[in-house]
Amino acid sequence: MKRSNKPIFWSLFGAGGMLSALVGPALIYKTGFSSQALGYERALLLAQNGFGKLAILAVIGLFLFHGCHRLYHSLHDFGIHVGPGLKAAFHGFAAAGTLAAAVLLAHIS
Repeated sequence: MKRSNKPIFWSLFGAGGMLSALVGPALIYKTGFSSQALGYERALLLAQNGFGKLAILAVIGLFLFHGCHRLYHSLHDFGIHVGPGLKAAFHGFAAAGTLAAAVLLAHIS
């Protein structure tokens, strides 16, 4: 019996969707519209903390996986049937973006 990798990508999609629905609006409000907006100094303090780095990486990575998975299935819904190569490109882009964010966060001291 062939094993499927679909549960992995659907769980990343679901986690990214939940995070974007629950945390995304709060992030937009706090960074853009709040009277105590997240300035450079406060953002740097957040990125220097270990838990802050994990939170930033989770937000970036899960948002990327959610968005790329949604784009892939939106193409399918519009009748554009793409092959496994483009599916791998979408998920590869999300993985590369997450890896780039991890490397950049690791360089912040």
